[in-house]
Amino acid sequence: MSSLCAVGMGANLGDPEATLERAVNLLRLRQGLSVTAISSTWLTEPEGGPPDQNWFYNRVVLINSSLTSVQIFRVLSDIEVLLGRVREERWGPRLIDLDFLFRDQEILELPELIIPHPLLHIRGFVLKPLIEVAPDWVHPLLGISVSEMLERLPPDGPEARKVS
Repeated sequence: MSSLCAVGMGANLGDPEATLERAVNLLRLRQGLSVTAISSTWLTEPEGGPPDQNWFYNRVVLINSSLTSVQIFRVLSDIEVLLGRVREERWGPRLIDLDFLFRDQEILELPELIIPHPLLHIRGFVLKPLIEVAPDWVHPLLGISVSEMLERLPPDGPEARKVS
């Protein structure tokens, strides 16, 4: 049975826009996954990590998949490695970051994977592109929609602007 899943993408090293496009294309090539929607690209101020790093380019991609959540997580990890991701510093600069945001109304807590993503509801750089592709999705633990999550963000949070 196929499920609707969301993947957050971010990059701030190299050519971030090209890297995000390559990540989408690699998702399209994977058996068991079907890309159904791609948000605009958002340029966002880094949250956490070193203060002197470049701003991030972010997108959210919706996929339908019959793979298990762990299999999808492994696909995302494999794509990160293919694109040169090296995990050095938490919230630091990176060539690519792929976050498994949600899978329908699934709630899953494993050592390597938590669904829905535990920070999804407080990250403007995720919620702004997410509302473009899944405005009606309701958080299974919080019981609120993407627009309600956006409304609850502090007004003085990190800046984010649509670039394409």
